[in-house]
Amino acid sequence: MTPQMALDLPARQDFSAAAFIAGPSNAAARDVLGRPDDWPRNVMALIGPEGAGKSHLAAIWAGRQQALVLPASTLGDRLAALEPDCAMVVEDVDQGVDDDALFHLFNRAAEGAIPALLLTARTRPAHWTVSVPDLVSRLRALVHVDLHEADDVLLTRVLEKQLADRGAPVRPGVIDYLLPRMERSVAAVRILAERMDKLALVKKTPITRAIAREILDSWTETGDAA
Repeated sequence: MTPQMALDLPARQDFSAAAFIAGPSNAAARDVLGRPDDWPRNVMALIGPEGAGKSHLAAIWAGRQQALVLPASTLGDRLAALEPDCAMVVEDVDQGVDDDALFHLFNRAAEGAIPALLLTARTRPAHWTVSVPDLVSRLRALVHVDLHEADDVLLTRVLEKQLADRGAPVRPGVIDYLLPRMERSVAAVRILAERMDKLALVKKTPITRAIAREILDSWTETGDAA
């Protein structure tokens, strides 16, 4: 039986710029987020699948812009207390948002009262469910940049860095074994590295294919996900 201490501790999320690994899948997003002065009407949408790194990139951008970060679900309650002339990130807009509050943000951004407004979502703006007619037209015209699913090169670099940061010895071939079998997201890579390291420490062995297989099997059996 696998010791639970090897599996139960969640991975710590590090959204610092130093922890972000650049690659072809996020190149376009990095470029666009680096030029907020070029955003039409001061608004941009960052679109990508779960685990692609939207929150990480948004956090880096927010730090550089001294921006306020809000979950979309809280926007309606927080709108009245927003500070003027403050850049903003609103996350997971397609998961539910107050239409009137979002429309108000669009207007404030267009007027320059919000110098830059970054919206994150899994789906493109034209597919967001809203009921305010004027907001529907704004979303159809909203410029967005796609954050693509991580490729093998990026996943390998993230996994190598995660394991190196832990000082975890890895047998040759383990990463090649993992790539076609693992969940293809940066978030999953971080959890996978932590769990393999913990299990290897318990077993007092380098990370091997057997260790990797045991962790992957435990996810399948329990329905666990990153």
